[in-house]
Amino acid sequence: MTTQVIVLNGGSSSGKSGIVRCLQAILPDPWLALGTDTLVDAMPAAMRASDTGIGFAQDGEVTVGPEFRRLEAAWIEGVAALARSGARVVLDEVFLGGAESQQRWQKALADLRVLWVGVRCDADVAAGRETARGDRVTGMAATQADLVHRGVTYDLEVDTTHTESMECARTIAGHLR
Repeated sequence: MTTQVIVLNGGSSSGKSGIVRCLQAILPDPWLALGTDTLVDAMPAAMRASDTGIGFAQDGEVTVGPEFRRLEAAWIEGVAALARSGARVVLDEVFLGGAESQQRWQKALADLRVLWVGVRCDADVAAGRETARGDRVTGMAATQADLVHRGVTYDLEVDTTHTESMECARTIAGHLR
């Protein structure tokens, strides 16, 4: 069985999106790029300012409520169904709950071949990228740099602190079956 899903987990501004684009460019088969930002962008704007949805504090902390979790559960099952239907999927994820977040995905993807990849980046470097981007709450990158990896197990880890996205993508591609 060949790899059907690649899950990239890392904090904000760690370089996951760049790696995803590079993977799509170098892999011989088409891969759908999906992830946390896709889900959040698909939600009504009102859910970004609600205790039941998702909140972004001024210090960079992200909180999620029960309505977000309900939609996220449906999203996870939908992504798994896409992969079961033959689509190859690369996920750009942020496991705010560490191991608990990974377990939700593991349950949904249990019958699929998944490559779990940790995307690490030094907190100061990620914070610098965050500032340069200008589209993130200041502090999110530093807050998430280590938090998202707590208790998470990976098949492979890459570090974008000093490694370009394409080199990380090639490393990941080399581990696909």
